[in-house]
Amino acid sequence: MAPGKPGKSAGASEDPSVTLFREYLRIDTVHPKPDYDAAVRFLERVGTDLGLACQKVEVCQGCVVLVLTWQGTNPRLRSILLNSHTDVVPVFEEHWTYPPFEAIKDSQGNIYARGAQDMKCVSIQYLEAIRRLKAEGKCFPRTIHLTFVPDEEMGGHKGMELFVRRPEFRALNVGFALDEGLASPSDTFSVFYGEKSPWWVKVKCMGSPGHGSRFITNTAAEKLHKVINSFLAFRESEKQRLKSDSSLTLGDVTSLNLTMLEGGVSFNVVPSEMAAGFDIRIPPTVDLKAFEEQVATWCQSAGDGVTYEFIQKCMDQHVSSTEESDPWWKAFSGVCRDMKLQIKLEIFPAATDSRYIRAAGHPAIGFSPMNRTPVLLHDHNEFLNEQVFLRGIDIYARLLSALASVPPLPAEA
Repeated sequence: MAPGKPGKSAGASEDPSVTLFREYLRIDTVHPKPDYDAAVRFLERVGTDLGLACQKVEVCQGCVVLVLTWQGTNPRLRSILLNSHTDVVPVFEEHWTYPPFEAIKDSQGNIYARGAQDMKCVSIQYLEAIRRLKAEGKCFPRTIHLTFVPDEEMGGHKGMELFVRRPEFRALNVGFALDEGLASPSDTFSVFYGEKSPWWVKVKCMGSPGHGSRFITNTAAEKLHKVINSFLAFRESEKQRLKSDSSLTLGDVTSLNLTMLEGGVSFNVVPSEMAAGFDIRIPPTVDLKAFEEQVATWCQSAGDGVTYEFIQKCMDQHVSSTEESDPWWKAFSGVCRDMKLQIKLEIFPAATDSRYIRAAGHPAIGFSPMNRTPVLLHDHNEFLNEQVFLRGIDIYARLLSALASVPPLPAEA
């Protein structure tokens, strides 16, 4: 590869972990037709090469969860779960500098591909950390399971949500889980101990129809206008609250966006029905019952014939302990101190599969070791620098050593 020029193939001096990462990025697991079979075959190959036990669980037709297992010396102890998802979101190729599924690396070592940050990097970092620990002859009391799940980008309804209900998940005997986080543009690493509850609300307005030339009263559009005004006024108030208080992060306020509009059959016909869709993400500090009552009030005040329904309504508000008295957090934070990693505790602003793990009763931390990196998940030109990627393997190797060595808990004695 000539200096200063991007290249698709690995250079002679490329770290094998980076080469493996780029190979995974080239597997096209983009919605709406992700090639899950190819991803599972690739990951199973890597797991077998590492001497890990492999199990495939089909949670629904065409959706397989791959479980790779490194058995601990004391299998009765609760295990460590390393979760990642195999699917990625769609791309608009015309906005990309390089083809999004070729994993081009530029002269600065930036690897461009859909999934580079979200979250194929973490999948390979888990595996390469285990490769390193095994090569060093390490073994630990606690078993480490890696789960590679489908459908996370579509809400996890055909992935982790189904998997946590199955006997195969219960058999993993999970004590503590790691899942995805976010990149951080600063020196600080973001660590997520909880996340917002995603609500997708569809508001439908019924009204009087008629000819487009008349001033018809009680129209669906007038009612929808009132609904939208109420919702967006709340959005503006939360936006200003975030802007005016520097101690708040996006995870501390309720985000709300108008994402869909439906209605109308012709330019000269006043429709009898119109609808709007809203994406709302609610922090665990908010009373969900009271918030739904607020939604109902906004709809009622818009007039008669205004109803709402939930397309998605997550009611789980579990958060994982970040108290030093908690043995899992003590192990995690201890590694961060030892490695001099600056961390910032946050509520995840969107939604990940961690919510299903926490709802099943297991503490989970969202963490992707990507600092000094712009947040580009779901964005054009998503990339990750190879040195940041390799540093992440160092971090996971230390984290896994500490977490898999947590002494037996009182309930395990």
